[in-house]
Amino acid sequence: MVQSTTNLAQLIEPVVTALGYELVAVEHRRGTRSSLLRVYIDSPDGIGVDDCSRVSHQLSGVLDVEDVIKGRYHLEISSPGLDRPLFAAEHFQRFAGRQVNVRLVAPINGRRKVRGVLQGMKDDEVVLDVDGEVISVPLSAIDKANLVPEI
Repeated sequence: MVQSTTNLAQLIEPVVTALGYELVAVEHRRGTRSSLLRVYIDSPDGIGVDDCSRVSHQLSGVLDVEDVIKGRYHLEISSPGLDRPLFAAEHFQRFAGRQVNVRLVAPINGRRKVRGVLQGMKDDEVVLDVDGEVISVPLSAIDKANLVPEI
């Protein structure tokens, strides 16, 4: 049985990339009766319902054969959306210059929620410009981060 999201991602990524998509992230949330496996995919042309269906069909077969998730689960394939979640250091580097909302695991300087312009990564820290003040936040201290939609 696969124990971590990292192991799930290692199983899922070859399937997603073979279909011509980028694997953005994998979330596995366990519930009391069933769990949710959410897979975020992207492509230069964006993601539509047909893309999600295609990946879901292929991935369902692999997950059933490998039997990596015990018990009942729901598989959800999703685009990152306009408020794209940022999970990995590569995401924080790639979207430098964009405005982000960041929720921290624990408060830093009295704040748990921060909104600023992403400056990128320096070592293992996310660098943000928050109202003209540049701050660095350890990647491990980030609970959730999303791009602010540009409309």
